[in-house]
Amino acid sequence: MSHKSRGINAERDLIHRFWGASWAALRAAGSGSSQFPAPDVVASNNVRKLALEVKLTTEQKKYFTGKEIRELRYFAEKFGAEAWVAVKFYHEQWRFLTVEDLEETGKSYSVNKALAERRGLTFEDLIGL
Repeated sequence: MSHKSRGINAERDLIHRFWGASWAALRAAGSGSSQFPAPDVVASNNVRKLALEVKLTTEQKKYFTGKEIRELRYFAEKFGAEAWVAVKFYHEQWRFLTVEDLEETGKSYSVNKALAERRGLTFEDLIGL
């Protein structure tokens, strides 16, 4: 399975989780390839709106480009949503972090497993279950 297919499947997994928790959610197909900023996933429960940049990795650390984070923040601000990153390390559960929780590494941002476990919310915590 290609990296792109795994990423799409990860985004779909989150969509199913949100719908299963009585939230509405959609995947922004082609996010990152449009001329307009778009997160990977948008979700809402009529009280909160979330814009998520989604990453799946088998590595110990995952990087987000400065452009990805700038566009996530911009979209969230314009849409009236909370900006979050969702990261799933191999054989671990989803973790959700705010942009401020990420480590800034100059031109990019990163999160490792330890940081994700320490600062990241589980899906249930994120949606308030």
